[in-house]
Amino acid sequence: MQEGVNYYIPAAVLGVALLAKLPALLRGWRSPMVRTVNFVIFLPCAGFVFSAPPTVSLVNRLSGISNLSALLVHCILTAYSCACLVLTEHWRGDSRADTGTRQRVRGWILGCCLVIAAIVGLFSLGEVPVERPRDFDTYYATTPFIREMLVLYLLAYVVAALATTVVCWDWTLDISSNKGREGRTPVDGSLRVGLLVLVLASLANIIFGGFKLTAIVARWADRDWDALNDSVAPFISISGVMIGFGFLVPVFGPRLIERVWQPFLTVIALRPLWRLVRHQAAASSNRVLLTTPWYSGPEQLLVYRMTNIHDWMLELCAYCTDEVRRLAHRRAKEDGFEEREAVALGLAAMFKAAAHDRARESPADEDQSVLAAVALRSAEAQYRGLLVAISRALPTAPDRADLPERTPVRPDRHDTPVGPVTC
Repeated sequence: MQEGVNYYIPAAVLGVALLAKLPALLRGWRSPMVRTVNFVIFLPCAGFVFSAPPTVSLVNRLSGISNLSALLVHCILTAYSCACLVLTEHWRGDSRADTGTRQRVRGWILGCCLVIAAIVGLFSLGEVPVERPRDFDTYYATTPFIREMLVLYLLAYVVAALATTVVCWDWTLDISSNKGREGRTPVDGSLRVGLLVLVLASLANIIFGGFKLTAIVARWADRDWDALNDSVAPFISISGVMIGFGFLVPVFGPRLIERVWQPFLTVIALRPLWRLVRHQAAASSNRVLLTTPWYSGPEQLLVYRMTNIHDWMLELCAYCTDEVRRLAHRRAKEDGFEEREAVALGLAAMFKAAAHDRARESPADEDQSVLAAVALRSAEAQYRGLLVAISRALPTAPDRADLPERTPVRPDRHDTPVGPVTC
């Protein structure tokens, strides 16, 4: 079983990718693109299974036909080559109703059927009495009919890999230049990564086919280059893993980015604000601190952290002076900042000053603290992601001593601007 690990591992990866695609297959079976993508995953998975030496011996023993597994593998790889070409045609086509695309797809399928029929016929005409689970291609490279079968399937395999490489690379360039055609898969980072991985996998397939062809041709010249054939196992294993990964990234990539990576980055971005408002607040006996369970993921951690930050900010409003916010906001506008950045800088300066006053246990004037709380709520209602903006503004927010002299607060609270956009 150990000698089949290089084949069973990529087969397992492709099997996982196939299971990930199964819901889409059940929902969109009528779509030629969906069917073709699943065939492109299934066929190399089956090829790896039947190429593993333990499976080769088992199939030959159960069937009673020497090297029948080699025939199955060659037919599967030929069908895989056809599936890759059909997939490239669907990618190139502007719509499902494109007559030219349908005709080319039928042509590739017909050609594949003819090649498979020729492979089966040549195998039947040739003689392969000795079971060769590892070096079938080079051992029978000079056997009549078998040598033609080997060249035929390898040429089809290499041509398909070349076509897949060209189309995937061309699509990657379209995504990079933001010139995706109408009707194609939405342009996003996950798709681009998946296509780049498929390009590398196709290049590995080209190396696989080229090495095998070279070793076979060397046999025709009475040279022993079997080492080339023996060295392709890592390439085909890596290719199988990359094919599975290339198809898994567009499926799970956006979800992982949305639910894992982006929340993780947001938690990191909130750390300065979390440390500022948390100071001494966590020790307060009349506050409830939401603790994050050890098993929670980044998304749940972000929810708990934002809830705690918001509660602590409201508690810190008792020490906030709205005049500091207004002066910092005004300076930011004078320095050319956009309104959203100016609002974040104003609030960041206000909370920095409030944290300092809280450490000195000197609450602000009640009117000022009420105005600060109203301004905070108004800003939260108007700007999405305000907490992150405030946290990022903290390092550059001015200290209270750096602001100009305060202007007197009007005695009538209703005449005082309270919203962040009316500073």
